[in-house]
Amino acid sequence: MSRREAAAQIGVNVRTARDWDRGIRKVGNARLHPDGRRIDYTTGVTTYRDATGEPSLAQLEAVLHPRFLTLADREQIADLRREGHSLREIGRRLRRSASTIKREIDAYAVEDVYRAHRAWTRSRSRPRESKLAQPGPLRDYVAGKLQDQWSPEQVCHALMTEFPDDQGMRVSTETIYQAIYVQARGGLRREVATALRTGRTRRKPHRKAEQRTKRFIDDMVMISDRPAEVEDRAVPGHWEGDLIVGTRSESAIVTLVERSTRYVMLGHLPGGHTAEEVRDVLVPLIGSLPRHLRGSLTWDQGCEMAAHNQFTVATGVPVYFCDPHSPWQRGSNENTNGLLRQYFPKGTDLSVYGPQDLELVAQKLNRRPRKTLDWKAPAERLRDLLIAV
Repeated sequence: MSRREAAAQIGVNVRTARDWDRGIRKVGNARLHPDGRRIDYTTGVTTYRDATGEPSLAQLEAVLHPRFLTLADREQIADLRREGHSLREIGRRLRRSASTIKREIDAYAVEDVYRAHRAWTRSRSRPRESKLAQPGPLRDYVAGKLQDQWSPEQVCHALMTEFPDDQGMRVSTETIYQAIYVQARGGLRREVATALRTGRTRRKPHRKAEQRTKRFIDDMVMISDRPAEVEDRAVPGHWEGDLIVGTRSESAIVTLVERSTRYVMLGHLPGGHTAEEVRDVLVPLIGSLPRHLRGSLTWDQGCEMAAHNQFTVATGVPVYFCDPHSPWQRGSNENTNGLLRQYFPKGTDLSVYGPQDLELVAQKLNRRPRKTLDWKAPAERLRDLLIAV
């Protein structure tokens, strides 16, 4: 199951579950990371050492970037050095440059490899407070602009404009976000977070497309794989679909628009718009069309199309899905939904309209002349297609 489902089942926050997955433990007001970092949320300071002043075991055994020497590397350097091998030979065996081996020998007593490793680990600790954790004109300026509903990026560039010669008045956009969202690097009052346009008090992670969880159980065929004949509207029979939803999302209407003729068909959903209900309305709607007008259906990634595979099996019509947040990829349908709001205003209960009402509205739209059709009506264009066949 997903991390969110697992966290809900055992009764912890999803952020706590994520910390557990990463090996992070919470002790008092601090978080202990597997690499030895200790982040204190009270002081805003990150340290690597424990109370004794020595590196922690977690820090000594942390898995680091391959460019760093490990304890095993230091043991091998000491052994090869005692055997009388040259710096270049030691470097070749460890696949390191001779200069790296020379710096290691000069800086640490390699004969005592454990003391050398502890000394190197101790030197890695560079705790530093965030710029915005320190009181002063920079912090006051940033806090004031955020309270005026400025974005962190706007604040960052305004500092360079207003203080061109003062390097102390510089802060990056990321540092401002860290100060708002991460208490460990905080400094700005948490009330400032409410001044952001998003209104979020926690940061929302952005995943790459390949990292996102699947929208549906059945694989989607994206609009990029749609045949070229659909894109240029040269061949009729390809449809765009969507829902217009009533008040409190309790009722809906299925809207279908043919891309070539702009012909409109409406489906009745008075009691809900689950995937099964939408499928049971779409199948007879598409099934009422002649075979040559059942080419494809393009839809957004709404959950109401979770049964798209069942729809395709029942009708033989493939479904293509738009990219997230890309309504222009179904432009004809979006335009038609705007026209339909003349008859079904937003915020109204759509369940009061029966199938006869929907048919009447569809006929009105299909009889309207369209500029994009050289002032012909969609019904005329569809009639011409049917007569030609």
